[in-house]
Amino acid sequence: MSFLRSLFSGVSGLRNHQVMMDVIGNNIANINTVGFKASRVTFGEMFAQTLRGGMQPSALTGGTNPIQVGLGMSVNSVDTLFSQGNAETTGQVTDMAIQGTGFFVVKQGGKNVYTRVGNFFQDAAGQLSNPGTGAVLQGKNADAQGNIPSGTVLQDIKIAADMKSPAKATTDVKITGNLDEAAAIGTVVDSSVPVYDSAGDQHTVKVQYTKTGPNAWSWAASAPAPATTASAGTVTFNTDGTLNAVTGNPIALNVGTGVNAISFTLDLGTPTAAAPGVFTGLTQIKGSSTVTPSGQDGYGAGTMNSMSIDSSGLITGSFSNGTLLTLGQVMLAEFSNPAGLVKSGENTWDVSGNSGMPVIVNPGDRSTILSGALEQSNVDLADEFTKMITAQRGFEANARVITTSDQFLQALVNLGR
Repeated sequence: MSFLRSLFSGVSGLRNHQVMMDVIGNNIANINTVGFKASRVTFGEMFAQTLRGGMQPSALTGGTNPIQVGLGMSVNSVDTLFSQGNAETTGQVTDMAIQGTGFFVVKQGGKNVYTRVGNFFQDAAGQLSNPGTGAVLQGKNADAQGNIPSGTVLQDIKIAADMKSPAKATTDVKITGNLDEAAAIGTVVDSSVPVYDSAGDQHTVKVQYTKTGPNAWSWAASAPAPATTASAGTVTFNTDGTLNAVTGNPIALNVGTGVNAISFTLDLGTPTAAAPGVFTGLTQIKGSSTVTPSGQDGYGAGTMNSMSIDSSGLITGSFSNGTLLTLGQVMLAEFSNPAGLVKSGENTWDVSGNSGMPVIVNPGDRSTILSGALEQSNVDLADEFTKMITAQRGFEANARVITTSDQFLQALVNLGR
């Protein structure tokens, strides 16, 4: 009976508009889910029954078109929409939002999966992990010197809570100030220089400048026991007061057993042979004599005070000794076709035959990381409500088709009475 086609078409319409409503309901349910990506449904016409085929024109008649009756509709696809969600500031350093098309790589259940959810915390082992699922963020850990290894091999990002910055022995001390050009020969100017040994202990070296002649001074270094040094040299100036030459560097300081000797250079400035007419470091002009260190490159051991994550995914620790050290780097995965990924639960995706294999990249190439923020769901509530009305009306219309087809069947049954 030909009118039964309309009955089956209506049934397919009911069933598939229910699928559309299921998708809409899931989108709305996840409107506040961090990193959620909305889905949409597209429909396609099912097979059509051909009642008469088309015929080409002949010498006696024109051509005729085919006569076909559709047999209903089906779900053509359920697509995941990877449009950018809004970033919500949280102030938590380890919260991260991705700006772009990349995915965080996390290890869950012994395998790598991919997610846009960036709420991570340090667990008891120091790993950056999702507190709800236990998925561990993947990336690269830096070595003791803060160097990031090359390549794309990923590791569990791990940052020890008791991490320390090792001490660094002083190798260079910058000096600034002035020696009075009018000072009498034999004038002595004292200064002190703080330096650090390889164990992070601070020592004070006394440097004494003595005028020996016009534009010429000698210097000698000394240190309180048990440290010893016998370093000395000369410093000369040009007639305009700029530095001419320095001898006697570097200073060797023995600080005792069990610690390496310190060898550091007194950087008094740039001689004018290298920078003519430039006053740098120590000068000799008329005025008071004041010689002070303006900086040195040594420091003691320090503990980590805080850490930060920049847009390229570099994790940097700030230590109590004033140093910064790179601790690791968050890496991202890019896919040729993100819509081909398979949802694997808990807002994660896995690769499929049509997604392409993940390409591990440094953030900043196509995607960047925003620390202290989370990406919100990209569900557009107004659009979902509009689609809900469309789905409801489509469902009602198909139900009406079924009701009318049933009336046809009832009339046919009544013919036999």
